[in-house]
Amino acid sequence: MEANCLNCGNEVSQKYCGHCGQTSSTHRYSLKHFITHDFIHGVWHVDKGILYTLKELFVNPGNSVRGYVLGKRVGYFNFITLILLVLGISGLLGPYTHIKLADLMSESSKKTVSELEAFASHYPKLVLLITIPITSLFSLFWFRKAKFNYAEHLVLNSYKAAVEMIVSLVFTVITIFYTNLKGLLLIYYLGIEVFVFVYTIWFYYQFFSKSGYSKKALLIRSFMVPASIMFLSVVVGIIMGVLNHLPH
Repeated sequence: MEANCLNCGNEVSQKYCGHCGQTSSTHRYSLKHFITHDFIHGVWHVDKGILYTLKELFVNPGNSVRGYVLGKRVGYFNFITLILLVLGISGLLGPYTHIKLADLMSESSKKTVSELEAFASHYPKLVLLITIPITSLFSLFWFRKAKFNYAEHLVLNSYKAAVEMIVSLVFTVITIFYTNLKGLLLIYYLGIEVFVFVYTIWFYYQFFSKSGYSKKALLIRSFMVPASIMFLSVVVGIIMGVLNHLPH
């Protein structure tokens, strides 16, 4: 039986409108419909997407993101939404953190680290707008023969950044409950840095494993992306340190 689409007015004879794509079973809102459909259905699908995406990012990161970039996107949580969600949670927990990264540094580097940390805390989205494009430039350079364009590198590095943010979020939660264990927290923080470095190599190694590189070349190039970023970070840190010690 044909009916008219409630969204565009075209006749609909199937499950979805052929003109605008809206489902033909759209109902008026009722309390029962709100609870059983919109609330439960919405929460279930969001949770399912998040859980599936997180599982893939931690268990099979490069292969799953490559599939996403190449078009297998059903079931995955959007990378922009994921990053904004993690940023929102981090923003809520940030004021309750008693120990900052600068507190774990030596006196000589404390001021520089403190300024960088304060900037990242006040402008997290700006930091991502800077770091993800720069990381994508490095990955595009080292894997330029893989024939993925810059936009696709932005997507894959956004998912990688989301995992790094989640790991950092765990560190934030730890600092909320432990305030006097600076030595342990320093070890823990270094552990996170090692995890992120190893994860990055694993991520790129998987993602570009179908791009025609030998295993040796793949491993070297996967290593060179985070190594290049670390080198750039050291250079920026040295420059900021020198500027901080100049007489005002």
